[in-house]
Amino acid sequence: QVQLVESGGGLVQPGGSLSLSCAASGIIFSINAMGWYRQAPGKQRELVAAITSGGSTNYGDSVEGRFTISRDNAKNTVYLQMNSLKPEDTAVYYCHAAIRLASFQRRPRDYWGQGTQVTVSS
Repeated sequence: QVQLVESGGGLVQPGGSLSLSCAASGIIFSINAMGWYRQAPGKQRELVAAITSGGSTNYGDSVEGRFTISRDNAKNTVYLQMNSLKPEDTAVYYCHAAIRLASFQRRPRDYWGQGTQVTVSS
């Protein structure tokens, strides 16, 4: 059984920084993309940042230049460093991973973390 366990998040003032981490555990053959999504009240879930196993990254337009995603493949862990935070970054942040459980599995399956609250407020 695969689990994504997130840590980090919390309350920060505008202009501040926070970091998130997410570790995948269980019987895992390989992890393709890992990333972070967020959902604010009354809004749809949106991509924050994603990273492939090879290190290629993709960012949402609203966070480009402020957030940095990275991963440690040996630890099955993805990180998100958030700088210059704005009130509009307030949301529940969800970790995502596309995981294959066995070599014969053609396509990876999507797994999600439980979500962690990030609040940017003075």
